[in-house]
Amino acid sequence: MKNGWRELRTSHREVHELSELLRSLPIHSPEEHALPGFRSPDSVSRKTTDFMTNHKLYVGKATRCGKPTLLMIDAFTDREAEMLEAAEALEEGIASGELHRIPRQPDEVDENGATAIEGRLLVRRALARERDPKLRSLKIRQVQRSGQPLQCEVCGFDFARTYGDLGEGYIEVHHVTPLYISGTRETRLDDLACVCANCHRMCHKSRPGESWRTPAALREQMRKSVQQADH
Repeated sequence: MKNGWRELRTSHREVHELSELLRSLPIHSPEEHALPGFRSPDSVSRKTTDFMTNHKLYVGKATRCGKPTLLMIDAFTDREAEMLEAAEALEEGIASGELHRIPRQPDEVDENGATAIEGRLLVRRALARERDPKLRSLKIRQVQRSGQPLQCEVCGFDFARTYGDLGEGYIEVHHVTPLYISGTRETRLDDLACVCANCHRMCHKSRPGESWRTPAALREQMRKSVQQADH
């Protein structure tokens, strides 16, 4: 939709980023991940072709696609703002790791195989968020009482310094070891780290052979990157 309902080729950066994001969803089995073409850049590119050729503005021959694709085209056409908000919430929830924090819910799939427009993952994200505020507040209070500045433990970004009173007391709180790795456990404040939004995403960003990294590991990676740039 943001591309004017035009297809995106496999070589496009956006296609590779979306492929990586889709493969990291916490709903896929190991067997699915083992398939070479599963959510691959080629398959993502082909899906954008389906979206383009089945849109009402397209004058050529439509490619064959499933009903979910047609439903998504109608949804993005009729409820553009709502669908964009849902898509961005999903992207944020996947990248931050929030959608990995709770087990699947028993009512995620209904009898008809259909879901609400916001999707199962958004419902899971809402449930996960309900568990966050208390620990987040306690972690922020711990830092403030220690006399340390409330800033990102990776890059040092300070929301209050940058945004004034709008950013006062704000920071994102991150599980040093993701819950989908550690499993169910009692979380201590020492298991949490204060990070900015950018570093939070980079802690969770997956790539071949590496699905997450600790704030300390990300900080070391930033240090090496700066050194290389200086040379």
